[in-house]
Amino acid sequence: MGCSMCGMLDVTRDLLEVPMSVDADTTAAIPAALHDAFDAFADYQRLQLNRSQHTVRAYSGDLEQLGQWLADAGIARLDQVQLPDLRSWLASQHDAGLAAASLQRRSGAVRVFFRWAKRQGLVDEDPAAALKSPKIPHRLPETLTQTDAATLMDAVLAAAAEDPSPLGVRNLAILEVLYGSGIRVSELCGLDVADIDRERGVIRVLGKGNKQRTVPLSDPARRAVESWLARRAEWLTASSAQAVFLGRQGGRLDPRVARRVVHQAMHAIPQAPDVGPHGLRHAMATHLLEGGADLRSVQEMLGHASLATTQIYTHVSNERLKQAFRQAHPRA
Repeated sequence: MGCSMCGMLDVTRDLLEVPMSVDADTTAAIPAALHDAFDAFADYQRLQLNRSQHTVRAYSGDLEQLGQWLADAGIARLDQVQLPDLRSWLASQHDAGLAAASLQRRSGAVRVFFRWAKRQGLVDEDPAAALKSPKIPHRLPETLTQTDAATLMDAVLAAAAEDPSPLGVRNLAILEVLYGSGIRVSELCGLDVADIDRERGVIRVLGKGNKQRTVPLSDPARRAVESWLARRAEWLTASSAQAVFLGRQGGRLDPRVARRVVHQAMHAIPQAPDVGPHGLRHAMATHLLEGGADLRSVQEMLGHASLATTQIYTHVSNERLKQAFRQAHPRA
């Protein structure tokens, strides 16, 4: 698959992850009272809660979908919305084929919105207080085995040796940092030179909710970053600022480009699942636990607010243990 096709796939994934905004004609059909409330809620998220642009856009898209449905149902004001209306809206989304995960996100967005609307005095009663989210089937994340990860990194290292250009050196550093630290792709692209502590071998990461954390780098990741920083000047432009990872035109690396780098590298191990940057994050966490790391330390490295989020990796590790047992034990 050519690079252009990889780019198209990355853009498609982005569109699937974030609900598409309703077009201008659809937005115009939403009653002004609803539209103004949605805009005020977006401002509240952005200015007071300091939510990311991605989160604000996702909530706004979900609420615009609701607003269009309410408009079609003849509901023009928030105080007219009742619980059965919201249930009917979700049912229509289900009938249209929306996945359970998307339905859960949309019901969550509506609950958060109406909770805020009640605090603001826009509604007397919260119609979404009893709104239930559909259950999502429990699925373990696809990830790489330690053997697959070693094969991937060996292949990337060999490719960088064959292509000592800034591009090859940068791509090696991207993959080593993603797997060697477990940071998110957005966090990788947001790194500045001052965030790297070369003496201690750690990086300062700005995660979700603008929370900072310090993450150690593996030795291969440290070497790869040092090699890239030595070549970074070849791509520097006035738009580079202090960004660690740059695109070919000198600007800060786009997350879509980082995703493309990972997917292209995965061609080296066709027997493994085609994971993206988040898959390398899964792999790093799983391999740490398999190596004996405690769950709390892994939580801190990943920047999870809740330990429950990190515990999914114990399930992955346990599943692999069971698989090894079934394959090796004579009485399994």
